[in-house]
Amino acid sequence: MKFLKDFFTLFYPEMCGICDQQLVENEKTICTLCRHDLPLTNFTSFQENSVTQTFFGRVDIEKGYSLLHFRKKGITQKIIHELKYRGNEEIGAFFGDWLGEIIRENGEFKDVDYIIPVPLHPKKMKQRGYNQVTKFGKKVSGHLQIPYLENELVRVSATKTQTFKARFERFSNVDTRFLLKDIVCFKNKHVLIIDDVITTGATLEACAKEFQKSNNCRISILTMACSDLIV
Repeated sequence: MKFLKDFFTLFYPEMCGICDQQLVENEKTICTLCRHDLPLTNFTSFQENSVTQTFFGRVDIEKGYSLLHFRKKGITQKIIHELKYRGNEEIGAFFGDWLGEIIRENGEFKDVDYIIPVPLHPKKMKQRGYNQVTKFGKKVSGHLQIPYLENELVRVSATKTQTFKARFERFSNVDTRFLLKDIVCFKNKHVLIIDDVITTGATLEACAKEFQKSNNCRISILTMACSDLIV
């Protein structure tokens, strides 16, 4: 089997999702050099950090965490765009394993009942063919042994891409709406909402508010990256 793998790699080498250099043995998705260059947040608290702070006065969040800082034209933007727009879903799996190991070891989300991804609108899903957080969420789910529910929260309105909107317009966006299929299901539960990047937090806020319609539902947030705009 190793011979077949080596033969396949000879003609179809795996490339780093950031620098496009060929990966060597024991490297996966991102090369060692690029991994060391990633701007880790290294948050020391899950209750008080730039993720949770962005929701103060807007929606109650139990805990929040992001692995990376997201800066315009930075290395994180490159890797997220590779995941989101170029079909490299293994990047989501890579970060899911990385974050999954971190939060399994520290036990911060051990009381979470369900992991819920921010859904795409059906039109966007059909166009792209995948939700960029699916493999990320499933990896985290595997590490924590917590159910991953990807069909309970649905997006009921399509919006233009956030990239081309001004910060105020994105922050004030009321066009993005979500709907829980079964509000009663999440009564007295703790849900962990996941996404790729937090910018203004408007999308995650809209998701959280939908879950708050369920009696005593607690909400936490986990993302691959968070924008420096919210610090």
